Amino acid sequence: MGRKKKAGLGLMLERFSLKATKATGTSGAFVIALGVLIVWGISGPLFHFSDTWQLVINTGTTIVTFLMVFLIQRTQNKDALAIHLKLNEIVAAMEGASNRLIDVEDLTEDEIEVLHKHYQKLVAMAKNDTKLTETHSIEEASLRHQTKHRKRRAV
Repeated sequence: MGRKKKAGLGLMLERFSLKATKATGTSGAFVIALGVLIVWGISGPLFHFSDTWQLVINTGTTIVTFLMVFLIQRTQNKDALAIHLKLNEIVAAMEGASNRLIDVEDLTEDEIEVLHKHYQKLVAMAKNDTKLTETHSIEEASLRHQTKHRKRRAV
């Protein structure tokens, strides 16, 4: 299969996944699923609550669940990547922020634990302040806002 066919297939799958995720996350989809269960339950006496009658719902729900797991995981992967990119942009753009936090999700667990301990020390220092507002004051936030506003007007 050529690159264009693979890209086309991937794009079709992405579009289908997006539409299916949006459709299955609606109240209408819930009502349809509930309706199927009600119809199945009501049809029980007709089929004398047979093994086949039970197998139909078990098989159907298993297939739907199996497919939904992959659909949900694909959506979560894409959402998580988008969130990581947004956070990376914020870290990269903030003056004084550590660029070591860009792509922190790619670090090993041990490296993340080292960073976590560093931030725990910062929290401990902040807790030792006499007032909560000394670490993040309204005045400091106001000053940052004014600085940003001046920069925008200068552009």
